[in-house]
Amino acid sequence: MDRRRTGARKRRFRHPAQIVVTAFGGAVVVGTLLLLLPFSQAQGAKTDLLTALFTATSAVCVTGLTVVDTERYWSTGGHVVILALVQVGGFGIMTLASLLALFVSRRLGLRTRVTAAAETKSVGIGDVRTVLRGVFVITVVVESVTAAVLTARFLADGQPPGRAVWLGVFHGISAFNNAGFSLYGDSLTRFLTDGWVLVPISLAVIIGGLGYPVILELSRRTRLRRWSLHTRLTLLMTAILLVGGTAFVTFSEWDNNDTIGTLDAGQKLVGGFFGAVQPRTAGFNAWDYSEVTQETKLGTTLLMFVGGGSGGTAGGLKVTTFILLLFVILAEVRGEPQVTAFDRRIEPRVIRQAVTVALLGVAVVVGSTMLLTELTDFSIPDVMFEATSAFATVGLSTGLTPNMGVPGQLVLIGLMFVGRLGPITLVSALALRERTRRYSLPEGAPLIG
Repeated sequence: MDRRRTGARKRRFRHPAQIVVTAFGGAVVVGTLLLLLPFSQAQGAKTDLLTALFTATSAVCVTGLTVVDTERYWSTGGHVVILALVQVGGFGIMTLASLLALFVSRRLGLRTRVTAAAETKSVGIGDVRTVLRGVFVITVVVESVTAAVLTARFLADGQPPGRAVWLGVFHGISAFNNAGFSLYGDSLTRFLTDGWVLVPISLAVIIGGLGYPVILELSRRTRLRRWSLHTRLTLLMTAILLVGGTAFVTFSEWDNNDTIGTLDAGQKLVGGFFGAVQPRTAGFNAWDYSEVTQETKLGTTLLMFVGGGSGGTAGGLKVTTFILLLFVILAEVRGEPQVTAFDRRIEPRVIRQAVTVALLGVAVVVGSTMLLTELTDFSIPDVMFEATSAFATVGLSTGLTPNMGVPGQLVLIGLMFVGRLGPITLVSALALRERTRRYSLPEGAPLIG
């Protein structure tokens, strides 16, 4: 009987994605319990279960949405807990576990390698050890450099040395992990004209949002011809979104006195650049999004939905998914039987995955928007902005989240969790087995359009 139960448990968690989902869920539970402890709460504050759960989920899922003022509501101990959850969530529960196993035993079992490969999106399981080392080095280097630059800026701003270091470390880690948590109650709005704060944070967000596979490949291969198709597609779409997003946001807000309308041209460009980078799932804001134009709100929603690169700290649909769909459309318009990109033929399996992820993403965002509209009295554009921000693990808000009530906040918690793990990962984690059809059915051709 015991053997049968053990075998059933092994079969239940035989898919790496199931372990990833379980581990992230466990991290949320642990984070919630830690935030409920008195040492995490500021003097006079008494945390309820929903607030702790929402904050822990937002931190582990590196989102940044909050229902309370992070600066005032949580104590220094609470800030440390949030930062630790952000680091664990961004680095990946399974990646961290594999690194610990590597450092302790100097060897990895097959199950641990497969699990790490599922989280880091590495090509195969044989190179996981190298991937994990690279991930660790990149994380430490980028976070340290960002923290050092920000610390120097905060020192120049008159902050005490200890406070300056803590601010630099907290925002450096939060930026690289695309979390968006800030120790300032107004996020970074006070630094709208300060390029020494906005630019380093933006660069850390971009690097973290590229995805570990791309970062590792760029560190190994400097020649364009040797880059993989994934790296080329990620960099191309990232550049398009950064340049196009900066131009769009800057133009839309150019005369808006509630954002950048009163600034000079150089400051407007820095503000517009920052406003285009953060929707890539970072979540810091240098202006009040309830005051932006409707054009900017719509454009930001689209940028949030697309997101960043695969296998990194970014969320959203992912840039490779979006650009692959563009190549699919291009091939169909040209009448080509195969989809190609950069002299490479795209496998039908990859196309099906891209279509599935895109349609599931649309369904989740639209469905949750309809649900939240029924649960609250807010307008549809604002609700969709909030729902997209949660699903894409961005963290930008027009101020609706704290006022959505218990049912609405529970919906946002679910969106953050699903968005961090991805629809495909979540569905595959729930599947107990994979089935292979050993026969083919006759073809059918329904009318399209």
